[in-house]
Amino acid sequence: MIFVAPFFLFMGAVFLLPLAFIFYTSVVADAFTLDYYIKAFTGALYLRVAWTTFEISVVSALTTLVLSYPVAYHLSRQPPKRRVLWALFVLLPFYTSILVKSFAFTVILGHNGIVNDILRFMFGPEAGIKMLFNRTGVVIGLTHYLIPFMVFPILASLLAQDPVLHRAAEVMGAKPWRIFWRVTFPLSLPGVIAGTLLCVILSFGMFITPALLGGRKDMMMANLVDFHIKETLNWNMASAVAIVLLLLSSVFILLLAQVRGGQLFGERH
Repeated sequence: MIFVAPFFLFMGAVFLLPLAFIFYTSVVADAFTLDYYIKAFTGALYLRVAWTTFEISVVSALTTLVLSYPVAYHLSRQPPKRRVLWALFVLLPFYTSILVKSFAFTVILGHNGIVNDILRFMFGPEAGIKMLFNRTGVVIGLTHYLIPFMVFPILASLLAQDPVLHRAAEVMGAKPWRIFWRVTFPLSLPGVIAGTLLCVILSFGMFITPALLGGRKDMMMANLVDFHIKETLNWNMASAVAIVLLLLSSVFILLLAQVRGGQLFGERH
């Protein structure tokens, strides 16, 4: 117990105490009140922002899944040394801060950005697409950031599969595509679900990417907290929204813990 005491003291000092202060601020103005939570759960603005946050998080996670699964599958088929080399490229989004990458996307996705310049060169001057300051830009930015968080859980599930199962399917005459859909993919579902839940959790709290790449209709809950702190100076409402965001994230964290523990797919022995 003495060896883990510094960890608990550190977590209490830098996480639990500030969290307790935020919760206190959310329920105490001049006196104890739940008005801020009632407003957070019933106000049209807050419900719309909560739904927008959920939509963007889920769409970004699914987009990340579509792009990440082929990468994870390819890595699982590589020799260990080559797999390590390719994994370094998967980690590229971690090499620079999310703030720098978001600014870079404004150059790439802008009206006169690289992507639109290529489209106009190929299809004419009217071929430009609006990809900045809307949901498209937010999803692209989040997907780029989330790919490593999706690839590695799926890769772990793929590498944990017994090769004997695939050889047995081949002996029984199954084609490669049938082996994939009936053996490989179902056995990788724990990694797929774990990666998807992890990406949704991370997307919930995103602030910089929607602030720089999104429009007014794409405000997420973290941006709403910032709005109340900087613009309206309503710290009580900001605290209530932050606690609601924490509770929503906690639901997905519990689901992720169940997946990682094998409770959704049977206990592992």
